[in-house]
Amino acid sequence: MANLNLTSAKKAKNDEFYTQWADIQREMNAYLEYDPEAFRGKVILLPCDDPEWSNFTKFFALHFVDYGITKLISTSYAPNSNASGSHYRPTRLETEDPRYDEAKTRANGKLFVLESKDVSQDGVINIDDLQWKYMDGDGDFRSAEVTKLRDEADIIITNPPFSLFREFLSWIVEADKRLAIIGSGNAVTYKEVFPLIKANRLWKGATGSTTDMVFGVPEGAEVAESDRLKAERLGYKGNYTRLGNSCWYTNIEHGRRHEPLQLMTEADNIKFSKHKEVRGIGYAQYDNYDAIEVPFVDAIPSDYGGMMGVPVTFLDRYNPDQFEILFNADDMEQTREYGVEPLGEKRVADYYLAGGTGGNSKGHRKLFLYGARPWVPFKRIVIRRRMAK
Repeated sequence: MANLNLTSAKKAKNDEFYTQWADIQREMNAYLEYDPEAFRGKVILLPCDDPEWSNFTKFFALHFVDYGITKLISTSYAPNSNASGSHYRPTRLETEDPRYDEAKTRANGKLFVLESKDVSQDGVINIDDLQWKYMDGDGDFRSAEVTKLRDEADIIITNPPFSLFREFLSWIVEADKRLAIIGSGNAVTYKEVFPLIKANRLWKGATGSTTDMVFGVPEGAEVAESDRLKAERLGYKGNYTRLGNSCWYTNIEHGRRHEPLQLMTEADNIKFSKHKEVRGIGYAQYDNYDAIEVPFVDAIPSDYGGMMGVPVTFLDRYNPDQFEILFNADDMEQTREYGVEPLGEKRVADYYLAGGTGGNSKGHRKLFLYGARPWVPFKRIVIRRRMAK
């Protein structure tokens, strides 16, 4: 049991990443550049964001007036319910408050609310006017108590634990709320995520997977030396890590997603592409589906009217006015729906004889190529160009 508890605590420490001010500001600025009224008159909920350590609450409290926010709600998760809560120590802000309760500080979550009330009577509305109290429960976002706050909110913004990303997103979507949350770039192919992207109900934020994001981590969390050094080179020294595949997911409009990809024609790609896989060769046709393989996003031909398999990183640059997303080639239910022919014994045998190492078996519906070698391209989505009206 002791070893199990240690493992849980270690996992929890490696699931906590504290977002930096610059990354919050960069993303929110993109929404405001597109729509200066994006937050005006809105109730914003920041779940799992204790202002004693979270930059989210501090950031939105600072901008409460100039953003025109109606109400800011922030909640924290009780240390006793958090496997990494052993490092928790209440701050003087709490211990010197008459409401301080030695038992509740560890067993209960906390609720923080900022409204247009100059509580401190200093002539401005800011974090000094934030009011707090202990919650009845531990502050878990799945609780009825926090769900009620979700239902009150217009927009939900936070960096949820990566291990709970799917469940957290579903919790927001079921209430049909605006959102801006941080997750792994790999989440785009999750069954809870991809259909939302395809239906234009969710998209990558202005900070896509190609932008390095640095996060603070708890004392004792495992950090790869290369990531620690990268964070240090970016100006963050101490308990920080760099997660290069992190990004924002949102359904708040921003200008970047309406910027068309600047692409060459099929003929020009074959003649001038910087990629040797395309230049002078052209585009391979899948052996088991009527679509072409496009190995690089910048090699998508601007004039090709048929279906194309492209890297999943395409979603960082996806413009819904320019392209239509059809299906995720890693999802065998979707590939069946779109008529991808299953792999047979010969294709599977040829794949492994050529040195293939993926888990591909007879009957799997995966895009397959015979080219320089028999292979299954890694993480493709199939798209089609939208025709000009």
